[in-house]
Amino acid sequence: MLPTDQYSPRVHDLLLLRAGIVSSADVAKPAWVSSSPASNLWVVVRRAIAPDGLVAVGIRGINRQQRWGGFADVANVKERLHPSQLSFHMACRTRIVVPALAALSWLEGQLDKSELDWGPVGSVGFELATGQQVVTGTSDLDIALFAPTRFTRETARELWSVMKVAAVKVDVRVETLYCGFSLEEYAREETGQVLVRLPESRQLATDPWSVSVIKDEK
Repeated sequence: MLPTDQYSPRVHDLLLLRAGIVSSADVAKPAWVSSSPASNLWVVVRRAIAPDGLVAVGIRGINRQQRWGGFADVANVKERLHPSQLSFHMACRTRIVVPALAALSWLEGQLDKSELDWGPVGSVGFELATGQQVVTGTSDLDIALFAPTRFTRETARELWSVMKVAAVKVDVRVETLYCGFSLEEYAREETGQVLVRLPESRQLATDPWSVSVIKDEK
């Protein structure tokens, strides 16, 4: 667990709220959100600009279609988990038979000696953090790779050559300081530009690490 007073929430972080209070963003709060626990609610930090003192978060329901975004008070955060703090050993031992979790165990072995800041997100990350068995037999493995400094397309191809041979489909989202983009797309030799995700938009960029300059020029 990361100290809540020394660390600013980043996209993909999982937050445990003391009180399950999440205010509405642009979309009205659905009924299933209102029935969520009143305390000790796990939410994920999403890519959106939040007012001062708040953090943009997403709530997941029981079904895959149940996803909703709102804002939580930073002071309400009880625990904070970064994807790199999540690993297969946190899962129930019997869950090794679930393909996405088995793939995570395999990938941890492949990247054991690397110094990469990476970890599982999506349903796998949520299950490891909360203990709620939400990963199914058809779940993909979603990974976040945090890269504040630029790496080459050759490095991207080397990383993707490992990811793509996993037993399940792996989706790797590279996170710079300002945006996120697909490792697979960046690794393709024929790709001149990649689609980057910003808090309020998406755009094509040749260099994802300089996308903030592009944004400021508008």
